[in-house]
Amino acid sequence: MKLRFRKKKNWKWYFKKFLWMMFGLVIVGIIAGLLFMNFHPVFGGRPTEEQQEAYEQLDNYVDGEFVNEVESETGMGLTSVGSLILDWINRDEDHLPPAEVPIAPLDWERINSEEDSLTWFGHSNFLLSIDNKKILIDPVFDDMASPVSFMGSRRFTEDIYHVIEDLPRIDAVFITHDHYDHLDYPSILALKEKTEHFFVPLGVDAHLIEWGVAREEITPMNWWDEVEWEGVDIAAVPARHSSNRSLFDRNQTLWSGFVISGENTNIYVSGDTGYGDHFQEIGETYGPFDLTLIEGGQYDHRWPDSHMFPEEGVQAHIDTRGEVMMLMHWGAFPLALHGWSEPVERALVEAEERGVSMIAPQIGETVDLQDLDLTIAPWWDF
Repeated sequence: MKLRFRKKKNWKWYFKKFLWMMFGLVIVGIIAGLLFMNFHPVFGGRPTEEQQEAYEQLDNYVDGEFVNEVESETGMGLTSVGSLILDWINRDEDHLPPAEVPIAPLDWERINSEEDSLTWFGHSNFLLSIDNKKILIDPVFDDMASPVSFMGSRRFTEDIYHVIEDLPRIDAVFITHDHYDHLDYPSILALKEKTEHFFVPLGVDAHLIEWGVAREEITPMNWWDEVEWEGVDIAAVPARHSSNRSLFDRNQTLWSGFVISGENTNIYVSGDTGYGDHFQEIGETYGPFDLTLIEGGQYDHRWPDSHMFPEEGVQAHIDTRGEVMMLMHWGAFPLALHGWSEPVERALVEAEERGVSMIAPQIGETVDLQDLDLTIAPWWDF
């Protein structure tokens, strides 16, 4: 009887088996990711066919996508992605704060009063009190600016999600666009039962409806649309940016800034935006403004058309004919490679050189909108 011996497997056999196993895992991962993006509610909804047909009549909707007023490069090529990864690996230590960023004790007596006031929760999240109306702007209270809890940009401060429970009844929420650091699924779920109305750019209403907000409680707006709401004048104004919540919905919804005008206070909110001529047009149409909330963080030379450098933010404030400026889009999440407090430091230097009045309240601090002559204390220097 002949004995049969198994042929000894060499390293090539094991290597090929390993490659096939890795290939299988990649395929499974891709399928799981596609299913997640198609079925998990965090990614929101899509504008209906009827809505898309209506958008086709608009100047800022071309070939099935919303577009900027001027040609803008809002994505990155492979070269830029490669350089970003290298820069991320070699980023400076001051990219993150040295410790948890302190939050000022919330002054609920002032917040709940009838006086015009503003409370900053970091990044672009504000509670605005105007004409005794309580308005939230880009309310992101979750700990991560990400569709998942295990990966993304974690907040610099302590968890503030619990603040939602203590907020007064909200008369209106304003959303500037649908990126995760401005439209937060968990926050909307918690806020929708205590909010009377939502003002959003075109298409963003699809996300809110998907999350259970009633259609009649949402006002979708195109650039230069104006509405009068309970005595407050509201206008949606152009921004230079982009939108998406997944790999498959790029620029399916609009992005915008807002003008909010009460009896005694006229405020401009820039939203995320690159610098452009739209600022001067906004100033000529709706200015002067008592306060401008100007984007000037999360900038990088690889995406100059999507976000402003701090010096550009100061120029935008001047263009819009603002009286007092506050820099936003910083202080909460590390979404770019600059130092965590660099935006406000650069903006303050530029503001002093240009003769611009600027405020820089601490996260959680409430400021009186009728008295914006505030001394700046560098609370970020800790």
